[in-house]
Amino acid sequence: MLDMLKRHAIQVLRQAGHTQTEAARLAGASERSVRRIEDEPVVTTVDTVAERQKRKIGRPCKAEEFRTFLVAELTTDPEVMSLELLRRARLKGYQGGKSALYGLIAAIRPAKVKPLARFEGLPGEFSQHDFGHVDVRYIDGSKERVHFFASRLKFSRWVQVSLVPNEQAEPLVRTLVEHFELMGGVPLLAVFDRPKTIAIKWSKDGTVTDWNPTFAAVTLELGIGVEVCWPHSPRQKGSVENLVGWVKGSFFKQRRFIDREDVLTQLRQWHEEVNTQRPSRATDEIPAARMAQEHPRLRPLKVAPAELALRVPVYVGPTGMVLHDTHQYSMPPDAIGIGGTLYLYRDRVRIVAGRFQSLHERLFERGAKSVLPEHRSQMIAAVSGKRGRRYLMRQQILDVGPPALDYLTELVHRRPDHWIGDVERLHGLLQSWGPQAMHRAFTTAVCQHTVGAEYIAHYLGEGAVAQEVSP
Repeated sequence: MLDMLKRHAIQVLRQAGHTQTEAARLAGASERSVRRIEDEPVVTTVDTVAERQKRKIGRPCKAEEFRTFLVAELTTDPEVMSLELLRRARLKGYQGGKSALYGLIAAIRPAKVKPLARFEGLPGEFSQHDFGHVDVRYIDGSKERVHFFASRLKFSRWVQVSLVPNEQAEPLVRTLVEHFELMGGVPLLAVFDRPKTIAIKWSKDGTVTDWNPTFAAVTLELGIGVEVCWPHSPRQKGSVENLVGWVKGSFFKQRRFIDREDVLTQLRQWHEEVNTQRPSRATDEIPAARMAQEHPRLRPLKVAPAELALRVPVYVGPTGMVLHDTHQYSMPPDAIGIGGTLYLYRDRVRIVAGRFQSLHERLFERGAKSVLPEHRSQMIAAVSGKRGRRYLMRQQILDVGPPALDYLTELVHRRPDHWIGDVERLHGLLQSWGPQAMHRAFTTAVCQHTVGAEYIAHYLGEGAVAQEVSP
């Protein structure tokens, strides 16, 4: 059974007007499979395993227990005929049919790579993408490893390169969407190498059996077909791997840089040069000139980069917090115990759990916490008993950071009979001013050795600290 992304790619090609023969050739499938997939519903999931179970595909194979034997025989003699392997397997006790054994032999026999990949793309047909990294030495002698993501339209050779913080799934999909926007649209097929950010598992014949869920969800949302190739196999993927080498040789190794900001400045200049001024060595034409033919064939981008949200399954914990990547985001207390979805944008986070939802600014500092003022109030109201509410208030104040711990410790020991009133007043200030302003006020009070809620109110009201209501 073809995996779900392959089926999605075939549907995209047919919707774009390709014939069944063309779609089969481009997707690497049979025409019979293309005809069958045409009659299937539109692909909305990438879970191939679940689809196989749903269709009740697969049964125990008598030949499977002879896999180790066949691997050993093919390792010794890769060119041995299948008929001879069948004879040897019979001598070892194989009692199944020859078709099952021949199928297993075909799956494990070392494949001969065909020199097909030096193809020439048509307008709007292919784009190529890959990660790369290079060690950049600046003029002052310092050194930095720079990661980048490169994209190129196969027909026009229009190229986009962006620096990325790492080579993980989120930078890949966000930069991919940004590049499509800069290119003016989406091609039919995107060709990739085979990193873990794209393909997690694959069979011996190269068919992907488990896709990275973040990558797969975005490709479905964009409506783009995906082709992956064996790593370090340029004959399969044309210029994909050469793209990284070309970027290194054409840009990074030809220039000197002052710092990272200078790298970004010169990269913008280089884009102008290679896309609009310099003819491509592959076509002898300026990419901008061929782009006039390619741009009308690109499909509109369905998701703007700023609106791209990665979906992450989450659970509202017993403290009313949702944990994601060491960061905590608050939810209403009534949502405790409910599973939901975290929508991760570039600069914000939206959490939906049942009928409850909340919107936070995205956190980046490790272990940081975001609590909305209304959630603090709701948590206080939900706790029974004065004592419980007071200690919850104190804990919410402690969440401001280390200065709050130092300040409350001094407060409790200096005012053992009056600290409860101070805590209630401090909690009101936290609700009004937010944790950042309170953090600064606590820091000032600790340095000045002034203990009491009235001093915190004084520092907040000096005018040097602007009012903040965000967490």
